[in-house]
Amino acid sequence: MTTSTREDFRFGHRLRVRWAEVDMQKIVFNAHYLMYFDTAVADYWRALAMPYEEAMHLLAGDIFLKKASVEFHASAHLDERLDVALKCARIGTSSMLFQGAIFRGEQLLIASELVYVFADPTTQTSRPVPPDLRAMLTGFEAGEPTLQVKTGSWAELGEDARRIRTEVFVHEQGIPVELEWDEADAHAVHAVAYNRLGQAVATGRLLPSEGGVAKIGRMAVHRVLRGGGVGEQVLRALALQAQQRGDRAIELHAQRTARGFYARLGFQQHGDPYEEAGIPHLTMTSALPLAR
Repeated sequence: MTTSTREDFRFGHRLRVRWAEVDMQKIVFNAHYLMYFDTAVADYWRALAMPYEEAMHLLAGDIFLKKASVEFHASAHLDERLDVALKCARIGTSSMLFQGAIFRGEQLLIASELVYVFADPTTQTSRPVPPDLRAMLTGFEAGEPTLQVKTGSWAELGEDARRIRTEVFVHEQGIPVELEWDEADAHAVHAVAYNRLGQAVATGRLLPSEGGVAKIGRMAVHRVLRGGGVGEQVLRALALQAQQRGDRAIELHAQRTARGFYARLGFQQHGDPYEEAGIPHLTMTSALPLAR
């Protein structure tokens, strides 16, 4: 197990030590460090824009932990903020070696090696790592993009956009089907984000311009991937389409729970909250191009 620095890792997961995780010595109980790594592994898959359960079904397998080793350099204490770093260091025929490290600031506290095996989910017998998963992992570690956002018509992207919107708005949020679908889809520019397995994971639409003001809506992101920047990429792709056709600003009706997301991208609220389909919304606007 080699000594690591933060610069050795592309991926990091931040957490804060909780009261339940320290022992009578007032330091993190040693078994919790493996829990920290396991939590970070789940976030690693999100960083690849990969909804884990659906992706494993698509790949006809699952990933099982074969071996875990931990090397202790120093202890973490209550309320300290830690960064759990991970990288896929090597991919064999059926195994994947992840190297991990836990840092407090720049100080290395814990190093780890985790060996996972791709296997049949029922028999747990090993299978070769699928080429698509191999390419996804090596591409991420090489700094390649995890998403491709396509823009186009409903005829081109409607099947994937419909599936995401149905899952998010109809099934998850309980919006009546008759309120979700309208004639505007046929005239809108749609955007759909795809991960490197070809899974559609987010969508949005751009309506025809009204006096130079673009209207963006139906923004939906797979529930597993929210908070990871997927929605921002979809929004920016639609904003670019609006800018290229000559629009000068964007207006959207944001769900109130998404206000922070849009505010971070430079959108400002106008007026009081109101309800659409039984959900509190806000009107928010931004000039074009969007702020970086």
